[in-house]
This record gives sequence, structure tokens and C-alpha cells, in this order.
Amino acid sequence: QVQLVESGGGLVQAGGSLRLSCVASGSIFRINLMGWYRQAPGNQRELVAVIHNIGVTNYADSVKGRFTISRDNAKNTVYLQMNSLKPEDTAVYYCHSRRAGDTRFYWGQGTQVTVSS
Repeated sequence: QVQLVESGGGLVQAGGSLRLSCVASGSIFRINLMGWYRQAPGNQRELVAVIHNIGVTNYADSVKGRFTISRDNAKNTVYLQMNSLKPEDTAVYYCHSRRAGDTRFYWGQGTQVTVSS
């Protein structure tokens, strides 16, 4: 099992920045991917950004150039730096991880990000 705990959400004005953090604990030795998804009211959960353990990253088109995902393997932590935030970025942001050889998806409890116009 993997436990994920997010922090860093909040309320920010449009154009502002926030940094989300997610710390993994538990059976982390085979984690090969960590990332962030988000879900706005009435919408499905969608990928924001993921980073593989070899450093390869993938971003949703809607956040490219504004968000940056990074990972500190020594701290078992993944970060999401969000700049130039827009009201449409408002959502609950969930940390996500996968492990090699494990079909389960692991999720954090979510952290609310609200961007006011």
C-alpha cells in the first residue's frame, strides 16, 4: 500500500501562483510514476501532469507552459508549481502514484485550489 498526503492548496487571484506538494509513504520502493489529477464540480477527473521515475514528464495541454511538475526522490515527494493561474484551474487536485507490477491506482485525499477572477 502507498499513502499519499497533499498540501499547498488554497485561494489565489487569477495570475497568481501556488505550489502543491505530495509526500508518499508506505510501500514506496516500486513507485515508478507520480503525478497530479484534478476534478472540478460536474467534471470528470483529468490528468494535469505526471512524472516518471526516469524524469520523463507529461502535461495536459491546458497547463503546458504554466505548470511544472518535479520530484524529490530522497524525500518521496512530488511537487506541482502552478503559475499564471486561471479561474478554470479551480478544482480539487489529487496526488496519484503507480507502482511497477501493481495494477492499483493510489490517490491522496485531495487539496482544493480556487482561483478567483
